[in-house]
Amino acid sequence: MSDTKLREIINSLNGAVQFEGNKIKVLNESVLRDKITPLIYRAVFGDEAEKGIARWIIWELGQELGIRPASIHDLYISRGRGQTPDNFTVPAMNLRMLAYESARAVFRAAMKLEAGAFIFEIARSEMSYTDQRPSEYVSAVLAAAIKEGYRGPVFIQGDHFQVSAKKFQQDPESEKKAIRDLIAESIAAGFFNIDIDTSTLVDISKPDLDEQQRLNYELCAEFNRFIREKQPDGVTISVGGEIGEVGQRNSTEEELEAFMQGFNRLKGEVVGLSKLSIQTGTSHGGVVLPDGTLAQVAIDFDVLRRLGELARKKYRLGGVVQHGASTLPDSAFHKFVEVQTCEVHLATAFQNMVIEHRAVPEKLRQEMYQWLKVNAASEKKPTDTEAQFIYKTRKKAVGPFKKHFWHLPEESLRAIGEDLETQFSFLFEQLNIKGTKALVEKFVGAPEIHHAEPLAVKASKKESVEGLAD
Repeated sequence: MSDTKLREIINSLNGAVQFEGNKIKVLNESVLRDKITPLIYRAVFGDEAEKGIARWIIWELGQELGIRPASIHDLYISRGRGQTPDNFTVPAMNLRMLAYESARAVFRAAMKLEAGAFIFEIARSEMSYTDQRPSEYVSAVLAAAIKEGYRGPVFIQGDHFQVSAKKFQQDPESEKKAIRDLIAESIAAGFFNIDIDTSTLVDISKPDLDEQQRLNYELCAEFNRFIREKQPDGVTISVGGEIGEVGQRNSTEEELEAFMQGFNRLKGEVVGLSKLSIQTGTSHGGVVLPDGTLAQVAIDFDVLRRLGELARKKYRLGGVVQHGASTLPDSAFHKFVEVQTCEVHLATAFQNMVIEHRAVPEKLRQEMYQWLKVNAASEKKPTDTEAQFIYKTRKKAVGPFKKHFWHLPEESLRAIGEDLETQFSFLFEQLNIKGTKALVEKFVGAPEIHHAEPLAVKASKKESVEGLAD
């Protein structure tokens, strides 16, 4: 660690903190909240040394203030045992754009409602095209909590740590190593919730359900054991599995049984899963019509009810998880609570809100779309209209235009943040997580974990994400 750079960054906080040995003490939280925005900017856009030090300072500030990454495992397992109410659904939010500003809006909404059961997440695919490695994402979330004065455990999740079926067929060991490396990097950064997605390897051409699910449960059990080896002392990472790839046919009780029985045979003596993702009729990002609008999607809520009950009663999981839900009509969200859905994943609608926001200059939007026409041209299908092509590919412009959005005028960022806060508040109320802060405090521990020095800053990994889910 560069002592000169460390002192320079500490001094930029204007006496808000004091550095003693390898620990940081907060002297003036009010001043710190004023100075945290420039600090997270350095953590995202500084040079390699600056990023590492700024991210380390943010982590240590969170430890000092009681804003600590945590696992939701114990809350989910208590739900499976009937020890907690099942009348709320935990939102898991993928913040692809303006992660810091978006997380601020989440915390503001949560504080108004005394909510604690909510998750920030990002998928393997999103890390690539949004240019956000795990340590950057964690830093943005923790800095947002500091800025808004939030306190308590913070749930940060690796969403769809998904095996590419194509890469696995070509080189199984290389693809498994890629997932292990991602797991190790993410845990070190503070991802204490991880969704393993090996459902891409389900083969429905096999003669029976056990054979269809075999590769899925074998690899999920293998990755689960690896996670248990890597998790910090005092933390039981929440691990999710998946039996139905989003966008494919709906999941069944028989598939759930085949997967769970196989997984439990192979998991060994270590802790197993806390939840299971299933397919109920949605697709990531929605189905785009020729004019660029979204088709109405019919979720089979009865599948969620039936499989969730089976997961809780027989396997003592927290329940089942719904992916690809953010673009549903507003009238649908309360239904997740009615059928006792454990967790619901929300992503594309927040990205859409930012890109399409009135505060974003039309010139910037068009610049993004022109970039797509050059750099994502190969992804346009012969049947796609231009509106369909732009809608389906514009997420690929998030990383290249990340700095442009961070540099929007303060009043524009404020307007975007206010509208995001309104949407988060609506979703939190519909999913009935109001008042869940008390439940989290009762069942979730967030041990103090210090790093002696900054983690190495991983370069943005520009891997091919073709076919990987968000």
